[in-house]
Amino acid sequence: MLDLRGVTVPGRQRPRLHALSLQLKPGERVALLGPSGSGKSTLLAVANGLITPPQGRVLWFGEPASRRPQLRRRQQARIGTLWQDLRLVDELSVQQNLNAGCLARWSWGQVLLNLFSAQDSQACRLALARVELDHGLLMQPLDRLSGGQRQRVAIARLLRQDAQLLLADEPLAQLDPPLARRLLQLLLELGQAPRALLLSLHRPDLLEGFDRVIGLRCGELLFDQAPASLTSADLQQLYSTQGQP
Repeated sequence: MLDLRGVTVPGRQRPRLHALSLQLKPGERVALLGPSGSGKSTLLAVANGLITPPQGRVLWFGEPASRRPQLRRRQQARIGTLWQDLRLVDELSVQQNLNAGCLARWSWGQVLLNLFSAQDSQACRLALARVELDHGLLMQPLDRLSGGQRQRVAIARLLRQDAQLLLADEPLAQLDPPLARRLLQLLLELGQAPRALLLSLHRPDLLEGFDRVIGLRCGELLFDQAPASLTSADLQQLYSTQGQP
């Protein structure tokens, strides 16, 4: 589903990613660990297509990332991304933000209609219910919601998109521990075959349920292994400040 081959993304002092190769197959749920500045968000941006690396190759679903806008749009419609900054629109309602997950597969007429009237209300109610939010919030302006509610709306938008390759950048921030674990379980269920999940975490204690764990340090792959084989020495090496710029 995702195949990165020798990807390098330059940075100011050092590469943000350096000669990185990574494959993600259907049904794989992969956790991405690494200290701040290790390149996790850059890796997800390359996987999503937001960043086109000057070196290396990106393949989606067995095909190279297209340079033709229309074909690339169709490819990216199969990729759902939950960004750390959420990328919600404060000026729109909760329902309009949820429907933003469908824009890549909607016609232009449907896209415009979503700006002026409620679309697919029942599907939006179901998406909110799965992230434990009341459907009474659908018509609320997004800027009236708390940080935790906004986080859950962003996850519900991912559910609305119904993508095949799921990417998530620190999706559990601002959530209390019990809710974070429940929503993580939901994302793990979504990542089962025929889908796949690549999720960036800052908590190694939440690795249960993942098939693989990847350690990223200074833009390079430090390890790629089963969570059960991860040791305290691996984590110490990953998060050690020694040798970092």
